[in-house]
Amino acid sequence: MQDTTLLQMITDDMVPTRQLLEVLQAESLVLHGRDMNEMEHILAQKQALVIQLEQHGRKRSQVLTALGLPANRKGLQELASHSSVGEQLLAAGDELNALITECQAINEQNGSLIQLQQVNTAHQLRILNGVDTPTLYDNRGSTAGRAKPRPLSQA
Repeated sequence: MQDTTLLQMITDDMVPTRQLLEVLQAESLVLHGRDMNEMEHILAQKQALVIQLEQHGRKRSQVLTALGLPANRKGLQELASHSSVGEQLLAAGDELNALITECQAINEQNGSLIQLQQVNTAHQLRILNGVDTPTLYDNRGSTAGRAKPRPLSQA
């Protein structure tokens, strides 16, 4: 009974996990285009899907721990070894795990892109505010002295 319940839970989580994958791919495109209005919409979708998947993951873990099994791949294998739907259970678990791994990889790429954009924006702001002026060369080929900070309106 618990094996079919767990199989159904895993199968049901395929849809939101695929949706999360699509949202993460869309997030990557929006990050490159820097469309902040669309980004807010994507982040709301992403947060809702992540919360849903976390809740479902806890329920799956509870099913395994209620049976006295570890809430990991070994526990799933042990349950599958005593089940008539064991092969389906393992296949579905592997597929869900692969989707989640792909989501994590794209999310890490998006995080790196966000960090790079933050560094670039901070550098640009320092230049505009006169705090971090680039080293320039004068007409004699030597580096020019640091310019005085100026108001942002004069940048």
